Amino acid sequence: MEANADQQKLKELEKRVRVLTKKLERSEADRRQLEDTSEEREHILKEVIRDFETSQANLEKRTHELEIALENLKQLQVKLIESEKMSALGVLMAGVAHEINNPINFIHGNLDHVNIYTQNLLKLVTVYQKYVPDSIQELQDLAEEIDLGFLQEDMINILKSMQTGSERIQKIVLSLRNFSRLDESKFKAVDIHAGIDNTLMILQHRLQATATRPAIQVNKQYGDLPLVECYAGSLNQVFMHLLNNAIDALEDSNQMRTDQEVKNNPHTILLRTEVNDRDQIKITITDNGQGIPEEVRSRIFDPFFTTKPVGKGTGLGLSISYQIITEKHKGKLYCHSIKGAGTEFMIEIPVWQQSPTFQ
Repeated sequence: MEANADQQKLKELEKRVRVLTKKLERSEADRRQLEDTSEEREHILKEVIRDFETSQANLEKRTHELEIALENLKQLQVKLIESEKMSALGVLMAGVAHEINNPINFIHGNLDHVNIYTQNLLKLVTVYQKYVPDSIQELQDLAEEIDLGFLQEDMINILKSMQTGSERIQKIVLSLRNFSRLDESKFKAVDIHAGIDNTLMILQHRLQATATRPAIQVNKQYGDLPLVECYAGSLNQVFMHLLNNAIDALEDSNQMRTDQEVKNNPHTILLRTEVNDRDQIKITITDNGQGIPEEVRSRIFDPFFTTKPVGKGTGLGLSISYQIITEKHKGKLYCHSIKGAGTEFMIEIPVWQQSPTFQ
């Protein structure tokens, strides 16, 4: 009986072993299948990550290309706007200069003859008075009425004033004609001081005193500059923009000062030129206004950035100036400013350009 019971237990154990063995085999198969599935998923995941990284790199590349295209588009827009504006200004100046030039030349040319004729007539009157001291009463009354003595003295002064005025108009016309050559693309050696002086002549009305503002003093400290290879018309634009900005800054600072403060510390613009030891010329334009805050100064060369009210500024002047100096003349344009102590713009350009870029 015991043998049969043992036999029965053995069979049950064998049966359990077979069941466990089958379960183990199934588990092993499931494990292998799970490993295969994991490897496949890992492979798919790696491919997805690679594709994502490739897409991200392409997106970054495309974004960078679009940023460059946008920046180029902005610069092109700035150049087109400024070119159109300055071209229209040049045409206007040239037309005005031409219209003024003809009549002023006629007046100036005839002033010499008028002066000679006047001198002769006055000489005749003097000789007449010498030989006919006691003229008829009617002539004596007329001489007193017109104050002949004063007329004889003042006529010469009037003619001198007319001569001075006509010469000044001729200088203004010449400055307008020189400045109006804005479309001139010829790269040549020019007198930098003449360009600055022409610009100052055009801006003279903004420097003189009026009923609402005091005069702005311009001090020149010109060095001994050689002729400089440059685009004369474009460089004149830079002078115009920088001087206009200096005048605007001084006018704005006047609103925060009393008449006594203005009298004690009059507004000035200092123009200084020199040649440095790197065969470059340095032009410095300094005003004694209120200065530029750092948060503004860091953006002044950005296109379309301006702190001026609507209608008074487009934010293009300094941006265009920066491009003209750095790109067309391979130079540098700096701005130093201390709040409450004024602003200084410095231009550095080579005296001789190795390979001028025609634009």
